[in-house]
Amino acid sequence: MLKHTFVKKTMKYIFCIVFSLLSLQVVSAQNPTSPYEWKWSQDGIWTGAALAGSGLGFYFILNKDDITEHDLQRVMNVKNDINFLDKWVVGKSSEKASKISDIPFYLSFAAPLALFFEDDVNDNGGQVFGLFLESMASTGALYTITAGLVNKSRPYVYNEGLGLNRRLSANGQRSFFSGHTAVTANATFFVAKVYQDFNPGSPGIPYVWAGAITLPAIVGALRIEAGQHFLTDVLVGYAIGAGIGYLVPELHKKENKSLSLLPVNSVDFRGDNYQGISLRYKF
Repeated sequence: MLKHTFVKKTMKYIFCIVFSLLSLQVVSAQNPTSPYEWKWSQDGIWTGAALAGSGLGFYFILNKDDITEHDLQRVMNVKNDINFLDKWVVGKSSEKASKISDIPFYLSFAAPLALFFEDDVNDNGGQVFGLFLESMASTGALYTITAGLVNKSRPYVYNEGLGLNRRLSANGQRSFFSGHTAVTANATFFVAKVYQDFNPGSPGIPYVWAGAITLPAIVGALRIEAGQHFLTDVLVGYAIGAGIGYLVPELHKKENKSLSLLPVNSVDFRGDNYQGISLRYKF
């Protein structure tokens, strides 16, 4: 039942990604009103790799095994060893908080639509959607691969009042890190950053950033109350989502020639080919 629920949520996530792809109308010519530059040779490769990484991560998640009762007992035996930042969350479980946290999570995929009340953003809609897809795909890849490979019990797994089937489910081993918080932070920080870059000096900037900082914090609090994540899981998710949401627009600014993110394809000292990503800063 829980795996079926996750599959349904996964399909909603994929639908949101497909919607973003259909909305992507990036053109080769850069509009002079835009503070950003988009290059298919770099950004197309990066976005495609991130989407592929998200798909791989979902594969890992869907093939994650349930734990046994013996495994559960070992988890319970180390309950008192949980660090002080997380210990107070042990055993929390609220279905209501979990459902409420889903609302801003799914709305996050449509967050850039709020920017299109601005004429300059509207004139560069395809480019902004492209950057947003790049940032969300990057966050999604990091989350799904981590959640698929790392086994960390959610807080509700420690709640002996819950049914054994739920506590043994593979879904209960995806506490690290909070995907809801990461995605929401990615969306809100991206929107705030783009608004600021298109409207430098606007008196509305502090209010936009206040909302951008607050909303993912609320989502994180709801995920904790739901027993889905510990505090440290939420903090890591917030940092990753906010960092990517801010950096993707920043790395694409026209005047930011000193900072660049590039795909690398070269040969190491042993003569082996390797591929990767290079973050370069010129002094």
